[in-house]
Amino acid sequence: MPLFALRFLLLFALLLSTITQASPRLASLDWTLGETLVALGAPPLAMAQVDDYHAWVGEPQMPDNVIDLGLRTQPNQELLAALAPERILISQMFTNLTPRLSRIAPVELVQLYTPGTDTWTQMLELTREVGRLAGRDQAAEQLIASTRARIDSLAGQLSRPQRPLLIIQFMDARHVRVFGPNGLYQVVLDQLGLDNAWTGGTNAWGFALVSIDALVGLDAQLVVVEPKPAGVERELASSALWQHLPGVADNQVITLPPVWSFGALPSCQRFAELLSAALEQAHD
Repeated sequence: MPLFALRFLLLFALLLSTITQASPRLASLDWTLGETLVALGAPPLAMAQVDDYHAWVGEPQMPDNVIDLGLRTQPNQELLAALAPERILISQMFTNLTPRLSRIAPVELVQLYTPGTDTWTQMLELTREVGRLAGRDQAAEQLIASTRARIDSLAGQLSRPQRPLLIIQFMDARHVRVFGPNGLYQVVLDQLGLDNAWTGGTNAWGFALVSIDALVGLDAQLVVVEPKPAGVERELASSALWQHLPGVADNQVITLPPVWSFGALPSCQRFAELLSAALEQAHD
């Protein structure tokens, strides 16, 4: 990166920090931590793969002035050093970068989806920890309370489907992630009082990678979470196997916009709202 460009970005970052002096200068490689910072009113100074965040997370929108650090697995360390954050926030996926990142600023590991833990409880712990790091302790408690209240409200007025839900996300035209225990979607299903048709095993993030033929014969309301990889829609249109999945032939599949399945409270609320609205529309 040219030196003048680095100087401009550094000057911009310093000006931004002057405007928002109450917020520590935090950088994040992780989208879950990024969405939580935005929800707390303390968006990061910089984050990795901002455009991809918008494609996979959807909301909350990352402000336009958040600087893109490049790949999450290979962030631009020169740019990061020029921005001089006070702390760099990472999840366990990026702990291998700690030795290099710690030369730039203190690295804070904030964990979620740890095997053997209750996912909802850990989401609350993550929210409070990010609130502490961002100087937004009160906002963290408000986010917890508002998320609980919103999901409880949705549960009380939900149009309940006749069949359990089968929630999938396409990896390619033949393979999907199917979601169940441990994951964000299951957390929301539990709090909405909805049943999951998938009774098979899942990993620590709450999904199993399966061929779509593993879903044939399940009595379920199929829910597809976007985005789909390029070309998948075209291949599915001519797939006899896809036509045998529940609800496909009679056009009863529910499709939802992107919701970050590895997210925290903001994604929980987004999924609850989108799913509730889709079930209401299907009921009508």
